Amino acid sequence: MSKTKAPETSAARGRTRGATGALRLWRSSDRLILASTSAVRRHLLESAGLSFDIEAARIDERALEEAFLSRGGSPDDLAARLARAKAVEVSERNPGALCLGADQTLTLDGAILHKPADLEAAAAQLRWLAGRRHSLVSAFCFARGGVPLFVGRDAAVLTMRALDEAAIRLYLALAAPAALASVGAYQIEGLGVHLFEKIEGDYATIQGLPIIGVLAWLRADGRLSL
Repeated sequence: MSKTKAPETSAARGRTRGATGALRLWRSSDRLILASTSAVRRHLLESAGLSFDIEAARIDERALEEAFLSRGGSPDDLAARLARAKAVEVSERNPGALCLGADQTLTLDGAILHKPADLEAAAAQLRWLAGRRHSLVSAFCFARGGVPLFVGRDAAVLTMRALDEAAIRLYLALAAPAALASVGAYQIEGLGVHLFEKIEGDYATIQGLPIIGVLAWLRADGRLSL
């Protein structure tokens, strides 16, 4: 999975154009905003030919997570809750825009993993995941004017290879610092692919944005010409 953050430069906050013809593809008068600075999510939208702005949501994800779970929320539903919060928050500050929020959670035995704080924490996560199957849930939400319009989600199951300590240390030496930027200490689109023996699910979902679902909603809402 990927939680890589793009540097928040003036370019990252500005308008991003996808492939040639993006303006012909986009039929809506609403400006599209991606409420995330994830480089991977940005790439997925650009590859689909969309033109959009980027603006990070101003939310405390861990506080929202704690409150959601303390009220009995399921770990499998957490990604949707966070995606909704991001989309709504950014759309409140940009009332005339269509905002897309997204989030992803990794769970194993009902526990949620977060990005490792350092290489030792990354090694500990890999020891726990090694030889086992874990779940990734990716969710997205469209909102406008502070009102959520649609929430979608998709899940994937990944089986990590059995890894000995030497393999874990070699991987971290090769993959750092990218390993620290991702939950589970891997990025499937990079060296993390070496860690797996089986992947069940959509590749974009594993990367952090169910792009097929995103495009399907935009098409059904009359915002795409293709």
